[in-house]
Amino acid sequence: MDKDTGKIVVGLCIVFKNHNYGSILQSYGTLMKLDELGVPYEILNYQHPKSLSFYVNALSRLGSIDTIYSKIRLAKKKLGRYLHPKYAKNESIRGARFEEFVRSNFKNITAPIRSFSDLQEYASRFTDVLVGSDQLWLPSGLGTGFYNLMFVPEETNKIAYAASFGVASIPPYQKNQTREYLERIQHISLREEAGQKIVRELTGRNAPVILDPTMVVTKEQWDSRIENKAVVEGPYIFCYFLGNNPEHREEVNKLAREKKLKIVVLRHLDEYIPEDEGFGDIAPYDVGPGEFVNLIRHAEYVCTDSFHGSVFSVIYHKQFLSFRRYAGGKNSRNSRIETLFSNTGIFRLFEKDITEEIDRPVDWDHVDRKLEELRVKSNRFLHEALFHESEASTITAGQDHMER
Repeated sequence: MDKDTGKIVVGLCIVFKNHNYGSILQSYGTLMKLDELGVPYEILNYQHPKSLSFYVNALSRLGSIDTIYSKIRLAKKKLGRYLHPKYAKNESIRGARFEEFVRSNFKNITAPIRSFSDLQEYASRFTDVLVGSDQLWLPSGLGTGFYNLMFVPEETNKIAYAASFGVASIPPYQKNQTREYLERIQHISLREEAGQKIVRELTGRNAPVILDPTMVVTKEQWDSRIENKAVVEGPYIFCYFLGNNPEHREEVNKLAREKKLKIVVLRHLDEYIPEDEGFGDIAPYDVGPGEFVNLIRHAEYVCTDSFHGSVFSVIYHKQFLSFRRYAGGKNSRNSRIETLFSNTGIFRLFEKDITEEIDRPVDWDHVDRKLEELRVKSNRFLHEALFHESEASTITAGQDHMER
């Protein structure tokens, strides 16, 4: 508790600069939940310096498959901007909508903090520091000391809220450092079962798997925050692919021919993809996180290889299919979608026949009941981590009955 006001004051380590729909919306979901609890917070705007130690740490991570993948993707994006000026212009249009969304919805962002020592000093003013969801514990980010809360004083309450490693296992040479930061965090929850396994193997702790913040927030709460406004007129298939798999796009074309529907697509999201140029009937760029939600909200069908594309399809009861963006293996990031389907009791992974699989009925009443039970667990974790109480006062009598 704050000594002067008697209130908890939380420092937040969340994503608010990335132009990624899922990242921004899960951060917004975290803010919505803290607002609901009446918890004051500040969003930490850390701009870690490119010092000698930064480059030394970067060199030490070059052997990581995750780091190599990230560097290749960034290089492709930069090359795409250079070779295709129209793409660069369109990307800036999309980026402006992200900036507008953050300005309108993300309050209490600190002034830029430009050194690790300043970050350590600033952290001393908080009673609690919370790191949000998304893939913030990727092995490639270990050296910054930010999302793993290594800058936070030992005595400050540290919370990991639906954290994600983004991979199925930690590289052997990072296990000791990973164990070190995990053991400093008093309250850990994970977004995926793979992450739960990592924490158990490294620390012996049985951290709970809870919902991604986008699903802790209810459909009604999303509806109250994001205006229901059609981006495209008429029925359509919404396609949201981050990967560059041509066969996935051909499956969507097949579905469009079968259903006689137009395809609305968001192009060139993680990198410039040449095949995207001829794919889809409508390809808007003036699309921020709010418009993204509305594109799913008003779609007849959704085809995606994205976790959050799948999440909002579940929230809005869409006939959808998720495509496997990654091959299997220890560095696969498929675990989050697999956990989503395990949690909700549905299976919507594309297998071999899109026109048959996408129309399979879903018992949405069952899905909603499962989600409500998981919200109870997720809300309880956050309430206990913040208020140190054994019972979450936010659980309603009806929800409590479900637990019994």
